Amino acid sequence: MKFTAVVAAALSLLAAPAFAQSADWRAVAPENLLVIDTAKGRILVELEPRMAPLAVDRIRTLADRGFYDGLKFHRVIADFMAQTGDPQGTGQGGSDLPDLPGEFEFRRGRDTGFVPVTTTPNGTLGLVGSVPVITQPDAQMMVTADFKAGAQGLFCPGVAGMARAASPDSGNSQFFLMTGPKDDLNGRYTSFGRVVSGQDVVRALKAGSEAGNGQVDDPDVMTRARTAAALPEGERPTVRVATGAALQAGIEQTRAERGAAFNICDVQPSAEVVGS
Repeated sequence: MKFTAVVAAALSLLAAPAFAQSADWRAVAPENLLVIDTAKGRILVELEPRMAPLAVDRIRTLADRGFYDGLKFHRVIADFMAQTGDPQGTGQGGSDLPDLPGEFEFRRGRDTGFVPVTTTPNGTLGLVGSVPVITQPDAQMMVTADFKAGAQGLFCPGVAGMARAASPDSGNSQFFLMTGPKDDLNGRYTSFGRVVSGQDVVRALKAGSEAGNGQVDDPDVMTRARTAAALPEGERPTVRVATGAALQAGIEQTRAERGAAFNICDVQPSAEVVGS
């Protein structure tokens, strides 16, 4: 989704080399920005610890150790996802750290910053940060002991998820980046962020064959993966993402363009990058 008109109107708010402060833009904290470099370009993922704190901590830890450097996108299925993070390059490996419990749902408070987009019989659809979610309505907070409502990440294009084996609590180092929607992952896999820049790079990664379940011969690799906070200041990209009125205008523009076909996966906040 391109919020062309919104971005064009907002460019006057941009200051060089850093971003000006604006109610229509929020800055991504450097510790929540995963910077993945490949031979085909750079991918920037906004991590979302409010949804999956354990997974985010694991990704940060391994990235800043240099664990991911040189690892393959060993399984890539067109219009579905690109998987990486296995030091064996087979889908069977992991790190020396213990496996993680699944974080398939989370508790959302009024301070979570949820942006509602549409309501369905199954719940309210919207965004937490850049990530699409489905959640119980705010009214549910009034009848729960923790004054929070249940919520769950949705696997739309750009969403980052933890790979796992058959056990729901077997996530470790492997993760995947979505290139198409996949509803049957919802509630079964941990979503921990979303690509805010470089989705074209993810789509350009070499895909495997359907017969081989997406396993790739001579795959693309992550040449380097770090959080922005761990990069030298001169190499650190800065990202801001549409929020407030700019985000709402983009949502309404997309809703009008898509008409009856509109769904939450059509909504991706615009992002601006300096230094990538």
